[in-house]
Amino acid sequence: MKFKTFAMFVGPSVFLMLLFIAFPLITVLINSFQVTQPVFTTQEIETCTPGFLTQTCTTEVKTIPVLGDDGSPITTTQWVGLSSYANVLGGDRFTRALADLNMGAILQIDFWKALRFTLTFTLVTLPFVLGLGLAIAVVVNNATKAVKGPVIFISLLPFIITPVIGALSIRWLFYGDGILTVWLELWFDTDLSIAANGWAVEFLMMFYRIWHVAPFAFVIFYAGLQTVNQDTLESAIIDGASRWERLRFVVIPHLMPLIVFITLIHLMDAYRAFEEVIGFSSESQRITLQYLTYDYLRPDDAGNRQISSASASAMLTMIGVVILLAAPLRRTWRDHRG
Repeated sequence: MKFKTFAMFVGPSVFLMLLFIAFPLITVLINSFQVTQPVFTTQEIETCTPGFLTQTCTTEVKTIPVLGDDGSPITTTQWVGLSSYANVLGGDRFTRALADLNMGAILQIDFWKALRFTLTFTLVTLPFVLGLGLAIAVVVNNATKAVKGPVIFISLLPFIITPVIGALSIRWLFYGDGILTVWLELWFDTDLSIAANGWAVEFLMMFYRIWHVAPFAFVIFYAGLQTVNQDTLESAIIDGASRWERLRFVVIPHLMPLIVFITLIHLMDAYRAFEEVIGFSSESQRITLQYLTYDYLRPDDAGNRQISSASASAMLTMIGVVILLAAPLRRTWRDHRG
């Protein structure tokens, strides 16, 4: 293929990737090393209230932002280096807690609290997603043609539902006077407040993630099962291999590239979890790194946003994703070279 033809095919994709991926990443990286703040000035403001004979006046000094000719606040940008990263990681609080080996104090810092839950959320749900997806795929693959269609449709429903709507559906079953909460209260003859228990909320968030993502793994595994070598399976049956042995020594090795693929997708997606925090209103108990970045971007009472801290949090989140993906990518590269 000529270079001109190759460039015509690849050029638009490369341009869009640079525009919508590379440029925003570089911008976020630069913003994480600098702080933009409005310029303030102090003024004496006299306030007078009407009185019966004479009015009462008070003078106070107020700090107000400096406005430009267009009426918008004037801002100044300062290069702060790694200060934003230190602020996100906890700064002096983290240093003192680490020196005292006080894990409780470390987990009180927003970043480390979010990191603890994000890692737990990602790594605990991964084996359940793989196992449940494979189990459904095996069951559907061995089912009769008459029931395959309805079973596949029902299995895909959790994946089709919008993430926030799915999270709210699970929440309504357990929060307050939800149907399942009422049943549990009658069964155990006690009052339950699941929303007030952080570990119960964390369990529900993980349950929702597994329920929502397992159908994706099911579809991938089901497609992979159609390519399993039937001669190898028949040879295993003749040799007296049980169902479990055929699954373990024939099917799973054949599906290993798909397992690595699903692992990569799940690690990237679960590490950036956000909908669960919103759907289950767990901001006061469990937050994720993605929600922490969003929280930095929320304006305070004065309307200011912590752009630098949000950029630093986003870069740390991306670094975490790269670290998590290192092992599966290394295996993929080794298999590719082999």
